[in-house]
Amino acid sequence: MKTVLITGTSSGIGRAAVLKFNNEGWNVVATMRDPSNETELNQLDNTLVVALDVQKPETITQAIDAVINKFGQIDAVVNNAGAAIFGVFEMATEDQVNKIFDTNVFGPMRVLRAILPHFRAQRSGTIINITSQGGRITFPTCSIYHATKFSLEGLTEAIAYELIPFGIRTKIVEPGSTATKFVGGAELTAGEVPEYEEFIKIGLGNWAKYDTMTSQPEEIAETIFIAATDDNDQLRYKAGRDTELYIGKMQNGDDQSYVDYMRERFIPEYLDKKQ
Repeated sequence: MKTVLITGTSSGIGRAAVLKFNNEGWNVVATMRDPSNETELNQLDNTLVVALDVQKPETITQAIDAVINKFGQIDAVVNNAGAAIFGVFEMATEDQVNKIFDTNVFGPMRVLRAILPHFRAQRSGTIINITSQGGRITFPTCSIYHATKFSLEGLTEAIAYELIPFGIRTKIVEPGSTATKFVGGAELTAGEVPEYEEFIKIGLGNWAKYDTMTSQPEEIAETIFIAATDDNDQLRYKAGRDTELYIGKMQNGDDQSYVDYMRERFIPEYLDKKQ
């Protein structure tokens, strides 16, 4: 029986992924920052709920050791834990920038550093990093979030080459808009620059207007499971109709046509104000 460790499983995509792998007969390690209030996942057979905070390296090591002791080895790791911040770059505080990079970029890096010695020793393993459609394309008012997801995409693509000699497969899953608490729990950039108020209102308003292709977390979990089990070298997996739409626009035309499309879709009010 194979074993998967998943981060960020208290809700949303991570929780759906736990249930999917469990239903498919895997041993599942469901990790979250504070499992003391968990009442569902710890009732599942072959499922271990443990504390893991991607910002605290000692909790990552402790969780991996607990998995090895209970199940013998780990076959796949799903780096799902993440956070969002909306607003414009100039209004993001230094603390906000550091915090989201620590969660979305340095957090997965810490998990990778901790798990790779085990994968190299067993000459196998699958890494699945959950990025976002926002790791390939961008929206106004999401600049800091995009910076973290583009970074994680670049890291994942590069290490995919480095890990081939050890039989370690590396995958990227790119969800689009998903019916979870993720967006509702996002921070807003906290700086005060009144000149941006109109732009933020327009950018977020148009984004909400076109946010009509929302996926359920179970759909994203299905894609994660496919990535873990398809036994091929595919790197990227688009998840969600909006991801298919926007990345398709980017890939199927020239670069400037894609940029013009996104500007006209999300900030048309400003196109006639260009100097």
